[in-house]
Amino acid sequence: MTLPVRALVTAAGGALVALAGLGGAWPVAVVAVVLVVALALGWPVLLDVPRGAGPGAVVVAGLAGVGAVVAAALVGAGPYLQPVPVVLAGAMLLAFVAQMLRRDGRRRLVESLAATVAGALLAVTAAGWVATQRSAGGEEVVVVGAAALAVAAAVTVVRVPAWLTAVLTTGLGAAAGAVVASGVSTGTGTDLVAGVVLGTAVGLLVGALHALTARVPAVAGARAGVAAAVLPVVVTGTLVYVVSRLLG
Repeated sequence: MTLPVRALVTAAGGALVALAGLGGAWPVAVVAVVLVVALALGWPVLLDVPRGAGPGAVVVAGLAGVGAVVAAALVGAGPYLQPVPVVLAGAMLLAFVAQMLRRDGRRRLVESLAATVAGALLAVTAAGWVATQRSAGGEEVVVVGAAALAVAAAVTVVRVPAWLTAVLTTGLGAAAGAVVASGVSTGTGTDLVAGVVLGTAVGLLVGALHALTARVPAVAGARAGVAAAVLPVVVTGTLVYVVSRLLG
């Protein structure tokens, strides 16, 4: 999967989260689960994890991400990410168990374990979308953050120097945040300034991830390509949650 195609998939993922944000916490949770599963299935291939460790890495990342999303959706009162560290701790233990169950001689053990733990850590960040949605004024924040993500990701399709890409993702992310915030704000949640701040943060993240992934212009295999494409959408969930909490 080429870099422009991955950028378009990322933009589509952001747009899907924005649409789900208009429907409530459970639609967002469903989309987050789909994103987590897509990330988990392709993560071992993307990182070239040994074949014997691949299934374990998929299971650990998938269970961690889905568990964190479901926990954030079901917890009775905020902070809605409170159960996530417990889920992540369980995933860490499961990562060691997965390595112990390998029957391939445990080649590249440290590398495989690190990749498995990293996959679980990234997967649980998707719970940030659900936690944000359930917070006061969260629907507006999710829509603004996801829309800014979609716009910033779409910009990376254009082939320009890396520094200009970073400027464009940040600037257009901020602009998208402002425009969407002014359209969805009800006076109790996201306002224009908050939209700019949120859009800027999301644009910076997209620009940084693009600078990292641009070093790999093409990813072999559909699973690995999709995992690379949905990674920014998954990670942005926790960023949006943190920024929304800082903005109050």
